[in-house]
Amino acid sequence: MANRSLGALVGAVLLLTAPTAPATATTGVDFTGTVALDNCSGAVVRTAAANPTAPALVMSNGHCAKSMAAGEVLVDQPSDRTFTLVAPDGRSTLGTLRATRLVYATMTDTDLSLYRLDQNYAQVEAMGGKALELSPRRPAAHAEIRVVSGYWKRLYSCGIDGFAHRLREGKWMWLDSIRYTDLCDTIGGTSGSPIVDASSGKVVGVNNTRNESGKRCTKDNPCEVDESGAVVVRPGAAYGQQTYTAVPCLGADSGLVLSAPGCALPRPGLLQ
Repeated sequence: MANRSLGALVGAVLLLTAPTAPATATTGVDFTGTVALDNCSGAVVRTAAANPTAPALVMSNGHCAKSMAAGEVLVDQPSDRTFTLVAPDGRSTLGTLRATRLVYATMTDTDLSLYRLDQNYAQVEAMGGKALELSPRRPAAHAEIRVVSGYWKRLYSCGIDGFAHRLREGKWMWLDSIRYTDLCDTIGGTSGSPIVDASSGKVVGVNNTRNESGKRCTKDNPCEVDESGAVVVRPGAAYGQQTYTAVPCLGADSGLVLSAPGCALPRPGLLQ
């Protein structure tokens, strides 16, 4: 997992400072909607049906909220976490956003957290930002993507190399994970970055981990497990988790309904 606090990555992370002139993609993907947490990256996100007056949601990783047990799911927890809203050009910031609730977090099947803010979507736009739309569709192999880190104000351009049937890292297992091509060589602090489809500009995933040292299925060294149970280790490979499965769970008012038709997010108690 690639959050800022991982000791194994500190040396490498400290050598990389935020660029003074971040590169942006020719397709128009920039830093719009991205945020910096104290240890991770994230983004203000919305569904196509979200109301402008609905409380805005910030998406990051479950492991950026806390390190959770396998099978643990958090729903509707109090939170006063703050987020720095990054300007579209990636050179400055637009202000501070504050959470009122941790709507959802888990590290099981996916690695996802969603925070509800005390600002609504219209207020975020008034600050100069704009929420990124969550795609309701599974991304395609070989699609061109951008991994946009609000923490480092760094934009990675690469493609989807393929999908891992199961991705195992220590005690956690994630389903149908996105594997990037080599150019998205993510580092600590990029955890929680939105994975943006370069063609549509919509969010198709959330960045969460990389095999740092070639080890097998250990923390910071995820391995792939195929349908037959065979394990493959890809040293240096970086991964993210798909987000289309969360779209049916979110209402126009930013409410979370885990029992909604099509909602595939794990529910509290069902996996423990």
